[in-house]
Amino acid sequence: MSERSKRDLLGSARSAAFAWWLPIGAMVLAIPLSDGPKQIWVLALAWMGGACLLNARRCGRVHCRYTGPFLLAMTLPVLGHGTGLLPLGEDGWLLLGLAIGGGTAAIWGLSERLLGRYR
Repeated sequence: MSERSKRDLLGSARSAAFAWWLPIGAMVLAIPLSDGPKQIWVLALAWMGGACLLNARRCGRVHCRYTGPFLLAMTLPVLGHGTGLLPLGEDGWLLLGLAIGGGTAAIWGLSERLLGRYR
């Protein structure tokens, strides 16, 4: 096991759960709720984006360099839609969820396929 992989937060189930799976779970649990409680998405995205940036700094995980800023940027449309400043229609939360999940998956897969796991 390399030194980088030892420092990778994704290398430990506990740290991965704390950094990413718990916030994702909170977002999923908030889906059936009204717009107000869905604002937990902003906190969850900020938490996960910060964890990605920390992980990129700790171990050089390639996708974290890109998913961190992406997740942080996605707090803006989520906040906008939740407050009514960015009306996305009846399917707004679905569209945001698909953009967040799809964007994160695409960034993760493409960046590590093209650039490797660590840099």
